[in-house]
Amino acid sequence: MSDQMQIRLEKRAKLLESGRQAYPVGLLDAQGGRIAPDHIADVRAEYDPKLEAGELTAGDETDHVVNVAGRVVFVRNTGKLCFASLQAGTNGDRIQAMLSLNEVGEQSLADWKSLVDLGDHVYVTGRVVVSRRGELSIMVREWRMAAKSIRPMPVLHKDLNEETRVRRRYLDLMVRPEARELVKKRALITRTVRRVLEDHGYIELETPVLQLVHGGATARPFRTHLNAFDQPMTMRIATELPLKRAVVGGIERVYEIGRVFRNEGVDSTHSPEFTTLECYEAYADQYVMAERMQEIIVACAQELGVTAIETEDGTIDLGGEWAWLSVYPGLSEAVGVEITPDTPAETLREIAAKHDVEVNPAWDAEKLVIELFGEIVEPTLLNPTFVYNYPPSAQPLARPNRDGSRTIEAWDLIIGGMERGTAFSELIDPVIQRERLTEQSHKAAAGDDEAMELDEDFLRALEHGAPPMGGLGLGVDRLIMLLAGEQDPERPGTVVRQPGIRETILFPLMKPEA
Repeated sequence: MSDQMQIRLEKRAKLLESGRQAYPVGLLDAQGGRIAPDHIADVRAEYDPKLEAGELTAGDETDHVVNVAGRVVFVRNTGKLCFASLQAGTNGDRIQAMLSLNEVGEQSLADWKSLVDLGDHVYVTGRVVVSRRGELSIMVREWRMAAKSIRPMPVLHKDLNEETRVRRRYLDLMVRPEARELVKKRALITRTVRRVLEDHGYIELETPVLQLVHGGATARPFRTHLNAFDQPMTMRIATELPLKRAVVGGIERVYEIGRVFRNEGVDSTHSPEFTTLECYEAYADQYVMAERMQEIIVACAQELGVTAIETEDGTIDLGGEWAWLSVYPGLSEAVGVEITPDTPAETLREIAAKHDVEVNPAWDAEKLVIELFGEIVEPTLLNPTFVYNYPPSAQPLARPNRDGSRTIEAWDLIIGGMERGTAFSELIDPVIQRERLTEQSHKAAAGDDEAMELDEDFLRALEHGAPPMGGLGLGVDRLIMLLAGEQDPERPGTVVRQPGIRETILFPLMKPEA
């Protein structure tokens, strides 16, 4: 235990010995009734305009008595007058508290000096005044401890290192306005997504996190065991299959924003636990879902006031028409060799070697095309681009292309060289879907831990007749990475730094401390 913690524990003991509470239930009046604290933001909203208009000037006092609660983030104690800055609210609103010997009395002032530390939460009651330096303040006549801080808070003017900011997010929120702002931006983005979808008649659903059969994506699941049924279970890797069941049942426009879990790599763009939006619409297709995706992202950008996003590779423009790029022609142009669904795997391996792309010798031609496009072409796509006409193995739940080509009706949205979302014209033919999932289950049995399992209940639902539908998936964390970064104060609306995925998730999974 550090010396500072020991000293603070001793102060806590002194508080209790003196009859004060170190962690009271709230601010109470003489009859034991609860007194709701006045918000610092409300006090400032009432009096800051008067200061700016010159209606209040340095040294002025009012008769308005307020009860304010906040965390002590600055303190300066002198002989007969003490100053403290109190911080409260999501915006980190602050106000100065002044404690004078004449107002609080000798014992109360002495207790303040000896018992209050940076980081403590306190209640103060007093008149709204303006200090001699012209700062809006509260002239305290009474104070009480609201919560004694045992650990010292970080130094406000010294940046926390990235590891501490992520691992001890509460400290980051405590001292850094940008961290609190990112939390608010995340909430605004999810509200906007819901508003756009609900304006189109979508209904929000909640689907199971624990599943008997994992599906809806090709990814390695987390596995667990349900003791009550003595049954192996998995954490969901996607919300797709239960949402489609709802569409089969007649709820024709559905969506879910929720956490999914994939037991895979962790880096600046991947987390094993992350948030997705999935939505499904009867009688829609991949082109309708492209309209939905663009509307969602543009609406979120407008809510945040984002007009441009600067990256090392250039400036991302979300306005205007979004591009469409077919996989085979796009890859052909990038490597200077015509590639079609008939191109043999050996030729594709030679192209991979020429471009220093590592590939698995067991991969077939379709898998090689997908990987080559992802490694060679995708990083070059700065502005929003719908990449479409993928090989069938890319998305086993997407329908064959209506033009008869050996591709599927599915696209990935690439912005800033990174996949942000995906959509399909959904496969609703139960016979073809069974063939696709059976093939996936064979891969799983052969040791492919990312392959889907055969979900008989999902197939049974399709066999009852599913309407034509489009489906969309959007990585919410990656959308926040794109839009919620720091803006240039001299160029409002221009994002100049995009956060990593660990910054966008309030409490990301971390390795245990050594």
